[in-house]
Amino acid sequence: MWKTIRHTLRRVRCPRLAGGLRARLMPAASRRDRGMTTSEYAMGTIAACAFAAVLYKVITSGAVSGALESVIGKALDAQF
Repeated sequence: MWKTIRHTLRRVRCPRLAGGLRARLMPAASRRDRGMTTSEYAMGTIAACAFAAVLYKVITSGAVSGALESVIGKALDAQF
């Protein structure tokens, strides 16, 4: 879409008219890059919370907890 806008603006001879076209075309073309809507924000927040809950369950599981304790124990017992 940007190629089409640039091509259209290059063909206009009058700089004042090109500025008016740029003002009308650019906001419409960049509107999709302004951020998330409220529903997208809510879904993103829910997904982040779900991921955090899964990560918490994995980290606090017995196998991972034991592995982390052994790594920390080995690091603290290292000879310098």
